[in-house]
Amino acid sequence: MLELLRKIVQEVSTAPDVDAVLDLIVRRIQRGMCTEVCSVFLFESVSQRYVLRASQGLNREAVGRVSLSSSEGIVGLVAQRAEPINLEDAEAHPAFCYLQDTGEERFHAFLGVPIIHQKKVLGVLVVQQQECRRFDESEEAFLITISAQLAGVIAHAEATGAIQKISWKSQKSVNHRFEGVPGAPGVAIGRVVVIAPQADIDSVPEKEITDLALEISRFETALERVRADIRKVSAKLAKRLRYDEQALFDVYLKMLDDNALAGEVVEQIKQGNWAQGALSRVITTNARQFSLMDDPYLRERATDVRDLGRRVLGYLQEESSSQDIELPENGILVADELSPAILGEVSAEKLAGLVSVHGSGNSHAAILARSMGIPTVMGMVDLPYRQLDGREVILDGYAGRLYIDPSEDLLRVYREILREQDEVAAELATLRDLPAVTTDGKHIPLWVNTGLIADVSRSLERGAEGIGLYRTEIPFMVRDFFPSEYEQMQIYRRQLEAFAPLPVTMRTLDIGGDKALPYFPIKEDNPFLGWRGIRVTLDHPEIFLVQIRAMLRANEGLGNLRIMLPMVSSVHEVDEANNLLDRAIAELQEEGYIIERPSVGVMIEVPAAVYQLRRFAKRVDFISVGSNDLTQYLLAVDRNNPRVADLYVAYHPAVLMVLAYIAKEARRVGIQVSICGEMASEPGGALLLMAMGYDALSMNATNLPKIKSTIRSVSMKQAAELLDMVMGMDDAVKVQVVMTQALQALGISQLSSPVLPEEVLPQ
Repeated sequence: MLELLRKIVQEVSTAPDVDAVLDLIVRRIQRGMCTEVCSVFLFESVSQRYVLRASQGLNREAVGRVSLSSSEGIVGLVAQRAEPINLEDAEAHPAFCYLQDTGEERFHAFLGVPIIHQKKVLGVLVVQQQECRRFDESEEAFLITISAQLAGVIAHAEATGAIQKISWKSQKSVNHRFEGVPGAPGVAIGRVVVIAPQADIDSVPEKEITDLALEISRFETALERVRADIRKVSAKLAKRLRYDEQALFDVYLKMLDDNALAGEVVEQIKQGNWAQGALSRVITTNARQFSLMDDPYLRERATDVRDLGRRVLGYLQEESSSQDIELPENGILVADELSPAILGEVSAEKLAGLVSVHGSGNSHAAILARSMGIPTVMGMVDLPYRQLDGREVILDGYAGRLYIDPSEDLLRVYREILREQDEVAAELATLRDLPAVTTDGKHIPLWVNTGLIADVSRSLERGAEGIGLYRTEIPFMVRDFFPSEYEQMQIYRRQLEAFAPLPVTMRTLDIGGDKALPYFPIKEDNPFLGWRGIRVTLDHPEIFLVQIRAMLRANEGLGNLRIMLPMVSSVHEVDEANNLLDRAIAELQEEGYIIERPSVGVMIEVPAAVYQLRRFAKRVDFISVGSNDLTQYLLAVDRNNPRVADLYVAYHPAVLMVLAYIAKEARRVGIQVSICGEMASEPGGALLLMAMGYDALSMNATNLPKIKSTIRSVSMKQAAELLDMVMGMDDAVKVQVVMTQALQALGISQLSSPVLPEEVLPQ
């Protein structure tokens, strides 16, 4: 059964559309379980009925014609209860409903299990037999397992099928809506540009082209380079291989003949698909056909086909990678997984929005997008992005939605939201030179989180009073090797000079987790609990010392540098880092530099650090809470995983209690405490944090004017009353409701997400 399950999952993942997926499922299960019938009923939202979409054993003509409501038949009962039903004789059950023209009257034994994806019942998977018997426990367990495994595949196939029904040239407005996780607030209207991973044959987007001859020429050039590679390897190994083994290279070359794969690709290009898309379609189709064969030798040829496809694709991508990513005006960038490196390669002037198939709203890519002020949606796992290149879309970063081919009514709604956004932004811009002071005179310094060079001017334009977090890993991530001490010094000097004499807090290299360096890969099963932050740099003192020296040299004559240590969990790490810092200072002074010891602080982002705050206070000058990671570790929620994104809640009572405890402890020992997590970027969160007693709030530059307006609209007394109210609550949802109501009562609700007129939005 396990082998059958593995085989089914592998095969359906490469099926071209939902009908192919369902047909494959019913055939494989019917044969594998030795049953006489296997059928799939899927829910159709338009008719609100469960339609027979595939069957092996029932009358084929009934497929697509027979349907049941959720209150009809045993199938409807399975869907309604969202649990399996196993019957010896289905006709004897009170819910039995005879489906005419299916031929099911011959079958008595019935086992139906729901197909559930993200708490939603997509349909029902059914097996039936003529004899009266109950399916045994192992059969029921298998069908439940296969249903759970296939739910996501079916959901994705349905979504892909919906998009594929519209051709490239279609001008039809259909308002296809896809749900993800909000990454960065805002709305964008534009056209999609898809970025595919390198040499991934399954992720190539489809694009329409007009110059067929040029595209065919590119393909044939890549093809000839692969042929040359194969001939070269064949000649090199000629003396070491037997004749039959050597003949395999001839098989590969024949696969690339014009009468084989190459010819099929050219035909696809002639139909208007670009070379990479045509290659992807031909390779996946042929590989799937081989994988379905019963003969083991032929089945293994699927691997050969995919390998050849990857080789050709590599050369095609090598040619196009020399060009920059071209964006149209108001381009919406869609990627399988966004990274800081991708953001560094695109023109910010033309970039209107970002969509990532994987990742969550708390990943570092999303945090950078918020810093850049680019509306972003993350975790769109069911988005058939390969079909979207060039399509007009609406991106809603507030609700985490993407609308494909929007109607005029929908465009009108979102254009109005864009206009209102611009009005609010213009109004907030007038606050630039005003301090963040409450109505009763309390000043709350507002700092910014930076990482890109462009963040500097953006931050100063919005009236930032310093940098609370400079992510030094960003310059490391956009290079092909470790930057030298001199290169780092120049980068850091620009940040320090731009803000002098205001404080600039530089976090030492924080890699690991979801921040990887291409030239220093860290492979771990559980990276967020692994080798990251200060753990990496203390294990590599040569990296730490070069960075510290660069920071100290950049600070010469300015004196506004603060150094912050990430992912600290013990005093031993702080002591070791301090010793290395003293060593770097001594070395530079010996070399003739005029160096003073800067302020040093630690990030409180690991639960263990929370309860050692007093011990840290004896060794450092300040502390800063990284609420993003602290929330992740407190709630045991991977912040990059969209499946559990709804469990990552900043207003969780445990998070609020810990944040209040840290501020209280810092006051007791008399050490400055700031916070640089995303919670400070949200009006409600900022009110609670300043009431807790945080000395400074650090946030992305985009949200700074909004937070300044929030602070200038309230008194410390009002913020304290709000904090008292929520600290007595035991549920994050209730806290969110109270916070929303409080912002409305204070007259600052316009600073949070806009309310969308649901009556014009497609459901």
